[in-house]
Amino acid sequence: MTARELTFRGAGTADTATLAGLYDGAARWMLEHGIDQWKPGGKDAGHFRRLIASGVEEVWVAEEGAEVVGAYELWWDDEAAWGVRPPVAGYVHRLMVRRGARPGTGRALLARAERRIAEAGRELCRLDCLSANPRLRTYYEGAGYTAVGELPDKVAADGSTYGVTLMEKRLV
Repeated sequence: MTARELTFRGAGTADTATLAGLYDGAARWMLEHGIDQWKPGGKDAGHFRRLIASGVEEVWVAEEGAEVVGAYELWWDDEAAWGVRPPVAGYVHRLMVRRGARPGTGRALLARAERRIAEAGRELCRLDCLSANPRLRTYYEGAGYTAVGELPDKVAADGSTYGVTLMEKRLV
């Protein structure tokens, strides 16, 4: 990235409304582009407050100057999608970029998540993406991720099921 560089910090409870706004913005963009994935209101400030308070998962915010331009969640296990696994990976969730952010912001967020995982001594970055979203799969493949499986019946918070592609990238 040129001009002002992105800075990253752990999210705090004061960021929860901003995080919910980022989620809603991304969800609205998806709907406008025919992608049936996130729904506005699907992750409110309470969702992010619970994650931050848990001390288990991490929520990271990216800023350009004083403006929040993106965020992501980093989990240290993901049994719902990946089952019980040895502690060799970090799991990226809810990679969110503010509409209108500079091109490359999403990749910068992903690269920072990968560095954080490697700093924790783990060798893999894992994520899942909606199987019915080939554009997102292509995006992650372009960032060096490989599809390693399919989970046809991941359970959503509302009890519905959907298919996801399991992807990973070796970091070391």
